[in-house]
Amino acid sequence: MRSLIICSFLILVGQAFAQVAAPTAEQMVEQLTSSQKPQRTRSLRNLTVEAAQVRTGSESGMDERPPELAIEKGPQAAAVRPSLSLSIQFDFDSFRIRPESQVVLDHLATALASPALQAFPFLIEGHTDAKGAAEYNRKISAQRAQAVKDLLVAKGIEGARLQTVGKGSSELVDANAPMGAENRRVKIVNLD
Repeated sequence: MRSLIICSFLILVGQAFAQVAAPTAEQMVEQLTSSQKPQRTRSLRNLTVEAAQVRTGSESGMDERPPELAIEKGPQAAAVRPSLSLSIQFDFDSFRIRPESQVVLDHLATALASPALQAFPFLIEGHTDAKGAAEYNRKISAQRAQAVKDLLVAKGIEGARLQTVGKGSSELVDANAPMGAENRRVKIVNLD
């Protein structure tokens, strides 16, 4: 009985810490509007800033993004777009968002509804680690990105502003640790 009480207490403390450590909506707005060189933010739990590369035809001979995200091809090799990666927790082998991720997603919804971001379209990318088959990882990551979009729409964000894509394990944050938790993330990219 005592061990059950201790375990329950540790779970509650962990959830409280996760809620306190969640990046604020203001921090998210700042990262999604920043045109500065991308940087890693280590001081904020659940928030990592990454470079969002948009490849154009001159770099690869063809636009590598889905047709709905195609842009005009030009001489520029790649454009860097403001983005952030969030550690969103899902049930195992599922796209059901875990309750401990609600605070982070509430802050994201607030950020996307803010005057600074409300005119911009966004891409929600789902990413996995390298465990499992590539096709399965792409499918589950697409479902998880869609689950995040659905939650944001339920919180009042216009669905037409949000596109989703599942990347699976094709863009690992840490290729030296392909099974690492940092590779399992949802990335938000400002498309404007």
